[in-house]
Amino acid sequence: MPKAYVYTRHGGPENEAFADVERPVPGPGELLIAVRAAGVNPVDWKLRNGFRRPGEGDARFPVVLGSEAAGVVEEIGEGVTGFAVGDEVFGNTPAGAFAEYVLLTAAVTAHKPAALSFTDAATLPVAAATAYDGVRQLDLPEGATLLVTGAGGGVGAAAVQIARAWGLRVVGVASEAKKDFVESLGAVHVPSGPGLAERVRAAAPQGVDGVYDLVGGEVLAEAAGPLADRTKLITAGAAPDTVAALGGSRVERARTAAVLDEVAELVVGGELDPHVSRTFPFDEAGQALRTVEEGHARGKVVIEVAA
Repeated sequence: MPKAYVYTRHGGPENEAFADVERPVPGPGELLIAVRAAGVNPVDWKLRNGFRRPGEGDARFPVVLGSEAAGVVEEIGEGVTGFAVGDEVFGNTPAGAFAEYVLLTAAVTAHKPAALSFTDAATLPVAAATAYDGVRQLDLPEGATLLVTGAGGGVGAAAVQIARAWGLRVVGVASEAKKDFVESLGAVHVPSGPGLAERVRAAAPQGVDGVYDLVGGEVLAEAAGPLADRTKLITAGAAPDTVAALGGSRVERARTAAVLDEVAELVVGGELDPHVSRTFPFDEAGQALRTVEEGHARGKVVIEVAA
């Protein structure tokens, strides 16, 4: 039977395990793929800990971990057009990604360009697409200054690069340990920690025109300080009521294949580097998740599944 990496109850890493699972059967609007790579994201361990997305029901254990994958189409569900068995694709999965076979939602699945590796493609549906949606939502004019908190993480690194590709000046907030990395992306680095607002004002004396927050908490509150127009404050790191109290809003996710096509072209065109910092074989899926959960990864972590 195919294998998957699952959690069997809410809680810590002790609830994770490999399991033999039935090969999924694609329903209407779905594709079954043989996985070649799966991206690892903070939301994966947060879901294991008990976090639920808005409108999401109770978990039905065991739950396969992971949210994004790239691979080869094996079967096509009813009503799906534009895909054929053997196509190389990447996209969001409704039922977990850390497995040998997973289901993708066809509406949020894109064809993988030949010049794009499975490893890089697997990083795009969550982090890069979230970054793209947020920068597009802010709709800042060329030459404007964007402040990105959490600039050293997967979403942050992509947001910095997309903003730079679109002609924005970027100030990136990250730990001192990630200074060189953030600067390599083309951003002005500002260290995180108490007194952030003052350091941002020093780095951007004319103020900032938009804030893309990926951290929440006190970082979000301080980052909002130098921003005059709070309609240009968005977050993917805080609850809607928290950012609304500051005059901002949550990132509006498009969740379309068209966005995946756009970010893939940015990678192929050399404007977006997924910055995969570490890869792990499938049998080390737990170690891959620990690397992200401990918060020390620069860029993206990917699990590679053998053909």
